[in-house]
Amino acid sequence: MVVPNLPAAELLDYYRGPAADVYFQHAVHTLAGAGLDPVVTMEFFCDRAGVLCGMREALSVLQEALGGEGEVWALDEGAPMEAREVVLRVRSRYSLIGCLETALLGLLASSSGWATAAREVVEAAAGTPVISFGARHVHPLVGPVMEHAAVVGGCAGCATPLGAKLAGLPRPSGTMPHAMILLFGDTVKAALAFDQLMPGDVPRIVLVDTFKDEAEEALRVARALGDRLRGVRLDTPMERGRVTVELVKEVRARLDQAGHREVGIFVSGGLDAPRVRQFVAAGAPVNSFGVGMAIASAPPIGFTADVKEVAGEPRAKRGRIPGLTPNPRLHRML
Repeated sequence: MVVPNLPAAELLDYYRGPAADVYFQHAVHTLAGAGLDPVVTMEFFCDRAGVLCGMREALSVLQEALGGEGEVWALDEGAPMEAREVVLRVRSRYSLIGCLETALLGLLASSSGWATAAREVVEAAAGTPVISFGARHVHPLVGPVMEHAAVVGGCAGCATPLGAKLAGLPRPSGTMPHAMILLFGDTVKAALAFDQLMPGDVPRIVLVDTFKDEAEEALRVARALGDRLRGVRLDTPMERGRVTVELVKEVRARLDQAGHREVGIFVSGGLDAPRVRQFVAAGAPVNSFGVGMAIASAPPIGFTADVKEVAGEPRAKRGRIPGLTPNPRLHRML
């Protein structure tokens, strides 16, 4: 489930050691030297509303860390959350969780930010499927985690095999890049080779913006592949005006006039929630949207962890109320 791809015990050491803020390590060492290791209750809350994500991974980390000790309450993965809502509560000896605060906050912050951005795009699409194409915009060690978060946020698919595995999808989504078509030198030649050589479960969706007018290429490909063609993808670059509502409608009309009504139109390239809303509002006949940077570049949702009880005594820093924060939505997880 996690990246780096380490065994659970090694990953726990990584989160407590080189990936932890050093002052938590200072605290654990100082407390140990002073003979202090009380049972504490820590609460984790968010700074803005959104879609909670990363909780499944956080619970996996806590299960390994606590080793049967302690108690954990949390909201479910994918749950909506309100600003300042407590989404996670952990009760255990401080030595077991103190150095995990950095990791737990980061897991929730990044994944919740991505899931929330994905949800905005999915809602803008108003029922048209959205595929996450954003792995290329983040570090490759976290790209699959970002794609899992996008699916939690509502995306119907994602591009990387590990992202699909983490999200519980049968396979990643994607067909062919421009590079392949450029190497063949002709869109139809590339499409025919792809159709001949790819397994049957890979959808025959062909890029039609590499060499010629999109509508012309769509018709050439449709004639060549016949009823094996599932769809054409429009990914017109900014230098050519990007994909527009008018272009989608023209390609749809020309395919229909030529008898290819079952061929879908898939749109990608610089899409975000406002652009998706434009397509939907204009009634553009889009079968699926591919969205990358708008999800992958989403800002994290800030999470904070507070000690609220020490050895059963309500205790908190100034500005925070000592004792547990009521939240009936929390479920006992561990």
